[in-house]
Amino acid sequence: MKPIKFLALTVPAILLTTGLSVGKASAQLYNPPTLGSEEVSDTLTVSDIPTGFGGFAKDYVVNLEAGDQITIDAISDEFDTLVTLMDANGVTVSENDDGPDGSTNSLLFARISEGGKYTIRVRSYAGEGAGPFTIKLARLRPI
Repeated sequence: MKPIKFLALTVPAILLTTGLSVGKASAQLYNPPTLGSEEVSDTLTVSDIPTGFGGFAKDYVVNLEAGDQITIDAISDEFDTLVTLMDANGVTVSENDDGPDGSTNSLLFARISEGGKYTIRVRSYAGEGAGPFTIKLARLRPI
């Protein structure tokens, strides 16, 4: 029987850390704009908040007082709007897909029982569509 010869190679492992170039991570903090009683024109894009429903959303923060009665209009010629009002804990207070006029624009009515910071979210129905839209918050007052 012939002996078997093994060839052993040693490869030094060298980790070079000098001169390592790492690009800056561009993390964007969640900081939705505050919405007063005004009309805002904006655009829903694929760069906005992923909804988990296949689409994207834009959020706006609003400070509401107990007893406020509000309407929120979300209007777009480009997509079927869906508007949601959430409390400070992210719980849905109210939501509307299509307004009473038969269009795909949204009109939400809500009576606020507890004052605080609320979030208004605008997204497209079933995550389909994007584009320009207008949102308007109105505080209803007794006459």
